Amino acid sequence: MSTDSVDDILTRIERRIAIRRLLGIASVAVAAAAVYFGTGFLGARPVPDIVRFAQFDFFIAEFLKYTRPTFIDFTFYTQRNEVGGLYAIVASLLNPSTFAETVTSLRSSLIVSAVVMTLTIGIVGTILGFPLALFFGVLGSERVTPFPFNFLFRGVMSTIRAIPALVWVFIFAALVPLSPLTAMLAVATDTIGNLGRLFTDELEEIEEGPIEAIRSTGASRLQVINFGMLSQVSSSFVAWTLYILEINTRIAVSLGVVGAGGLGQYIQQNLNLFNSYRAGAGLVTLLVLVLSIELISSRLRARLRPSEHESKGFIDSLRGLFDGDKWIGRSSD
Repeated sequence: MSTDSVDDILTRIERRIAIRRLLGIASVAVAAAAVYFGTGFLGARPVPDIVRFAQFDFFIAEFLKYTRPTFIDFTFYTQRNEVGGLYAIVASLLNPSTFAETVTSLRSSLIVSAVVMTLTIGIVGTILGFPLALFFGVLGSERVTPFPFNFLFRGVMSTIRAIPALVWVFIFAALVPLSPLTAMLAVATDTIGNLGRLFTDELEEIEEGPIEAIRSTGASRLQVINFGMLSQVSSSFVAWTLYILEINTRIAVSLGVVGAGGLGQYIQQNLNLFNSYRAGAGLVTLLVLVLSIELISSRLRARLRPSEHESKGFIDSLRGLFDGDKWIGRSSD
């Protein structure tokens, strides 16, 4: 290869890199403009007033309170003895008998009780929604139900998915008062649409070989579905259920914000009363709760799915954040 051709190739590569950088800068500028004028549009102002200096000091003062949470509402023991700060957690652990009383009280004004309530809404809602999600998900697959009859079941799931859980809770509130039970029904309904659709998509991607093998033995239609189709996706179904459980826990928190109980209601009540120290404790608890469930769920799903066995653990991922070479693309390990 001549020197001129090498120089030409180098020039083209440098030109492409320069064009990509210019496009990147232009994209950032367009995104910034969209945010700038979008916030102005939502704020009904010609120019967005993002930084309101009249309230900026107040915002900073309140935000700093969130960084110094008080767990005085952790259990009955800390509330009665007015034990605040992070020591409230230690004091509660030193008096374990107070946990049973706190949990059974079902009060959203106590952090431990609110956490248990939120977890119960997420877990029981997922369990209640799973059978119908399996029913509609399997029958919504064209491999099980012939076209166009499968669209009847897909239509039901799409209708359910079109309505957010935050709306379902108010629909069910017409039947029973707004409460943790209402939130549980909303989560269960939301699970039918979301989990059922994941089941359908999973069935559409299974291999035809095992199905033909089962058919060749003279098996009935039900046996083909059970041993030829569902046997291929059983692990994936469990993995998707764990994933939806993780999402449902977050939904349970958001439903608490509208008064359905749990940790969301605790945070919302303290924010309304400007109890920033207590609201900060609720936010810290929410962060720990969500990260713990995500960690457990991802580890279980990695066990169920061979392709995820090589995924990194939580500690390794954190350690990778401090690797400077990864940030600049010099290392991919």
